[in-house]
Amino acid sequence: MTAHPLAGHFTVDESARKIRNYRYAEERMMRILGGWIALTPELPAKLLFGRHVWDCAQHADLWGRRLPELRAPAQQSEPANPAFVAFMDMIDGCETPGQTPERLVAIYRVLKPHLVTTYQRHLATTNPVYEPPTRRILERCADEERRHVAAGAAVLPRLFGAAALQARARDWERQLLAALAAAGGVTGDVDAPLVAITGPEPDAAVVAQDIVSVPPEFDPAQVEAGLAAVVQGHARALAAGDTAAVARDVADGAADAIAAEYARVPRGLGDVRIVAAAKVGRHRVVKVRLSDGARTVVIQQRWIDSPAGWRIVAAELSPAAPAAGAAPR
Repeated sequence: MTAHPLAGHFTVDESARKIRNYRYAEERMMRILGGWIALTPELPAKLLFGRHVWDCAQHADLWGRRLPELRAPAQQSEPANPAFVAFMDMIDGCETPGQTPERLVAIYRVLKPHLVTTYQRHLATTNPVYEPPTRRILERCADEERRHVAAGAAVLPRLFGAAALQARARDWERQLLAALAAAGGVTGDVDAPLVAITGPEPDAAVVAQDIVSVPPEFDPAQVEAGLAAVVQGHARALAAGDTAAVARDVADGAADAIAAEYARVPRGLGDVRIVAAAKVGRHRVVKVRLSDGARTVVIQQRWIDSPAGWRIVAAELSPAAPAAGAAPR
């Protein structure tokens, strides 16, 4: 640190190093969010990631363009230490469909609040005479990350309906905070507490712009009454492991393929809901969601209206989420 009262709290080299650290975090977060968009089945979270990945890219670019003004190469990223890389690797490892709560916790309860905390502290030490460019970037990044945190806080409760999920999220948050503390934060030298956002809450109307309204759920009443009853009964039998009842609904010649697909469905998913349907001639394509609050599968089924009644001719399901309490990867 410099001793000159007008030169700022950090030397030019120290400022450049911190900015490379910030750029690493923002750039890595941008890449992680971009990868998660395709992996996240829950629409509110998927849309949130899509809104915020662009801002992270802008932050990384702003920090990268500031570096040459500090006599450093442009657009360079540098992690503070291997422990911070390991922290980001933990976040990046949340790749399965059932880990959406872990993704939201990692970004909106840990990483982004930590960046806001760090940016605020850095801003408080900058010299308004000699460091206005850094101050402007810090102010913008802190304001936008604070808005992201508030938007994430609004979306998180939608995915934490089950007590088991809430406990899993709290445990994951503790693991991440411990890893972040071991790294010393984004710059390797951040004082505790690592998450301590100060100042007023972002304006609710501004935060609302980050939360895309989700269309209402599909109304099962749009499905013919006879078919809806058969589909729901079939799904409940499947969830209960009643193979005889399931087999009665299967069309001739389709039993082996459907049985192989259904073998992947966990038992006990008693919450059954038809979430989509379409007519294709005599066929009906129906999507059914089975859940127990902690696990969810969606099965796409094709039914045909035969002389013997509705019969299922094909089924395909998405991967099941991990059981409650399963350790994040």
